[in-house]
Amino acid sequence: MRLVGKTVIVTGAGRGIGRTCAVRFAREGADLVLLDTGADIDGVPYPLATRSQLEHTADLCRRAGAVALNVLADVRDTASVTAAVDTALHRFGRIDVLVNNAGIAAPAGKPVQDIADDEWHLMIDVDLSGAWRMIRAVVPGMVRQRGGSVINVASTAGLVGYRHFAAYVAAKHALVGLTKAAALDLAPMRVRVNALCPGSVRDVPEAESRMLAEIARSLDVDADDYERDFVTAQPMNALLEPDDIAGGAVWLASDDAQQVTGTTITVDGGFTAR
Repeated sequence: MRLVGKTVIVTGAGRGIGRTCAVRFAREGADLVLLDTGADIDGVPYPLATRSQLEHTADLCRRAGAVALNVLADVRDTASVTAAVDTALHRFGRIDVLVNNAGIAAPAGKPVQDIADDEWHLMIDVDLSGAWRMIRAVVPGMVRQRGGSVINVASTAGLVGYRHFAAYVAAKHALVGLTKAAALDLAPMRVRVNALCPGSVRDVPEAESRMLAEIARSLDVDADDYERDFVTAQPMNALLEPDDIAGGAVWLASDDAQQVTGTTITVDGGFTAR
């Protein structure tokens, strides 16, 4: 119960890593503000989390003993972000942890010279600028209370390149850079900013995750074949589980990491160690 008394915002909480982090935070004693669009986005070639999936995440958190508040918000829109943060502050009075998890994996699957303007801008707007908008809205309250933890969910794509994913790789590399710069800006106010870089995470039914399947689809390969190929490339010979990522997020949110800021925590089974 390392997070008793803390209020946590998780973006992209409708399913996948966002849902798993939210439930893990709830089990550690935190109260939750769960953000997701609850709708599809034009240009993203796969369905995004629905309102009912977001509500299911909240139900799971409540069963774990947390107070959980759902808020529909689009991280591309400043007014939507501001309203969501205002709602969280009105309900709980403070925000102690921000998990910037909202992100998209596609449009992708093509060489850099074939990326259209709208595809590039959409990826950057969600995966990079969305995190910045959330930081801009949440951090003033953390500064006033002289403490807080921002966790940016990046990727191993923020550390190395991947063929046919140039926009995604660029956004995640930039998110790591944003993490370091924001950490320096906010360190005097005791607000910590860190990046969590997952490797390939297995799609599991309980999280309703589909990231690995969508990457395979973008590359026009069978999902099972893609998973087997990735396992053979993993030094630990296994894909990550969503809870592996959630464990890292809990630690970064907790007082156990009170002197940790500006760092990149890689949870990838050794993939980037080579």
